[in-house]
Amino acid sequence: MSPEQYVQRKAASSGSSFYYAFLFLPKDRRAAITAFYAFCREVDDVVDETTDVGVAQTKLAWWRSEVRSGFAGQPSHPVLKALMPWTGVYGITANHLDSVIDGCQMDLEQSRYLDLQGLTRYCHLVAGIVGEVAARIFGQTHQDTTAYAHKLGLAFQLTNIIRDVGEDALRGRIYLPVSELQQFDVKAHEILKRQYSSRFTALMQFQTERALRTYEEALHLLPAADVRAQKPGLMMASIYRTLLREIERDGYQVLHQRVSLTPIRKFWLAWKTQAFGRVV
Repeated sequence: MSPEQYVQRKAASSGSSFYYAFLFLPKDRRAAITAFYAFCREVDDVVDETTDVGVAQTKLAWWRSEVRSGFAGQPSHPVLKALMPWTGVYGITANHLDSVIDGCQMDLEQSRYLDLQGLTRYCHLVAGIVGEVAARIFGQTHQDTTAYAHKLGLAFQLTNIIRDVGEDALRGRIYLPVSELQQFDVKAHEILKRQYSSRFTALMQFQTERALRTYEEALHLLPAADVRAQKPGLMMASIYRTLLREIERDGYQVLHQRVSLTPIRKFWLAWKTQAFGRVV
C-alpha cells in the first residue's frame, strides 16, 4: 500500500464530516489535506485507543521524533511520507504538527477544565491550528483568513464536545468547564454516570447557543476575497451547524448516544455549499 493509499483509507474510514468537504477540492489540495487530516487522526487515536497512559506518552514522543525526521527529509511513517511533499507548497511547519501533538498531550494530562479560558487553549491546539493549516491548503490569500480559521476551528471543537459528552464520560473526561457545571448545578458524577436532568438540558442549551454564535463570529471574519477558496471550511460549517440543530431537536440526548448525520445528508449539505458558495 502506498503512503497516498494509506492516508486516503485513514481519512475515509473515520467517517468524518471533513472527508466530504475534501471531495470537492482539486487533486493536489485534496492530497495535501487528506495527508494532514490522516496525521491528526493518527495522533488523536493514540489518546483515544491507548488505555495505558505511559504507552500513550511514548507513542506521542515517537510522533514528535517522526515530525523532526520528516522535516529533516527522512520520514518513516506513511502519513509523513504522504504529507511532507506538501509542507513547503502550503506553508505547513513542524510547529503546526507539534501543536496538534501538544493538544493530544493535554488529553493525557488533563480531564477537566476549570473555565472557558482553559478549554479555549485546548481547542486552539487541537482545532484552531488544524483550521489554520487547512485554510492554507484550501488556498488562503488574505492574512485575516487565519483569524477566521481559528474561530471556525473553535466552533467545530465546541460542537464535538457537545456531541461527544457521553463518549468522553466513558473515558473519564468532561470537557464542559467546571465553572459552567457549577453555574447550572450539574454534578460531574451525573455526567460520568450519564444521568439526564432538566439542569443538564439547560447546560447543553447554553453550550449549543455559544457554539452557534461562534460559527456566526467565524463567518463574519472571513474576508470576501477568500470566500471561494475556503468553500471546504464552509461545507464543514454547514454540516456541523446542522448536526447541532439535530442535537437540539433531539433534546440533547448525548449522554447515551452519539448523534450523527447520514453520509448522504453530509454530502448533500456539502454539495449545496459548493453550489451556492455559502453556508446553507
